[in-house]
Amino acid sequence: MSESADRVRSGAQAQPETMPLRFVTAASLFDGHDAAINLMRRLIQDQGCEVIHLGHNRSVAEVVNAAIQEDADGIAVSSYQGGHNEYFRYMIDMLRELGAEHIRVFGGGGGTITPEEIAALEAYGVERIYHPHDGLQMGLPGMIEDLVERTRKARRPTRMPPEISLDQPLSIGQALSAIEDGSLDEDSLARLRREWRLAGGKRPVIGITGTGGAGKSSVTDELLSRFMQYFPALRIAVLAVDPTRRRTGGALLGDRIRMNSLRNPNIFMRSMATRRQHLATSAMLTDAVAFLKAAGFDLVVVETAGIGQSDSEIVDLVDLPIYVMTSEYGAASQ
Repeated sequence: MSESADRVRSGAQAQPETMPLRFVTAASLFDGHDAAINLMRRLIQDQGCEVIHLGHNRSVAEVVNAAIQEDADGIAVSSYQGGHNEYFRYMIDMLRELGAEHIRVFGGGGGTITPEEIAALEAYGVERIYHPHDGLQMGLPGMIEDLVERTRKARRPTRMPPEISLDQPLSIGQALSAIEDGSLDEDSLARLRREWRLAGGKRPVIGITGTGGAGKSSVTDELLSRFMQYFPALRIAVLAVDPTRRRTGGALLGDRIRMNSLRNPNIFMRSMATRRQHLATSAMLTDAVAFLKAAGFDLVVVETAGIGQSDSEIVDLVDLPIYVMTSEYGAASQ
């Protein structure tokens, strides 16, 4: 994989400005106050960003690992539990240790984080901590616009990494971004497709689809849990697709909330937006699956966005399609 990456490095193009920013949002560990972050992630999404939402009570390791696997541009965390100094400093330390210090970190905690603590945390490496005074001066939309603009200015061009390894999830995440964002020229991509097809062999791909709210993510998590229980050495990659909003171009990628199995280091997960309308898969999904098979994962699981009766793309992309439906769903004649 590293040789092919080196060959396409010169053909990698700078990321177009039209590609959505990606944020990981969460409330900190031991913090059940998620009203603020739920509002913030909706507003970030309305700015045309793709938001990977983790929910509340999330540790630094969970947030950082998600940001690395998702190749996020920024992290936004609300912290009202009083441990913000240790929490944000540990997050900056972990990002630096894993070579992901380019990811911008933002925070807020109402009046629990004092102006003196904000200054110290920002000096340590946090991009910005928002205080209630900022809300009075900038307004909530102004704070979100500031967060997005700061992240956009610090954004790095998407490129295929020089080395790709299962033990370096950052490299896997960056490679998937290069594929998804169209950062490879046609000749390089065609060459890589041939190499992926040969290297991927017959590694199986499972597709999980169904209507919205049927429990696709819960079924996926249960399958992952069973695989890890009975085949603990297995390396599994998960691609979870959610719809892009037509009006803003943003997307809420929330499947990680239900994926408790992701704590296992042998599981890699990437959330993808469809980036197109009326379809339940991403246009680059075929290439993403081929890359993950070639990278050395033993199994690839693909979860689609919620579908209607006419969507069937997933059947052509996987070896085993699974349709998840709710009990008593549909007409008896069907």
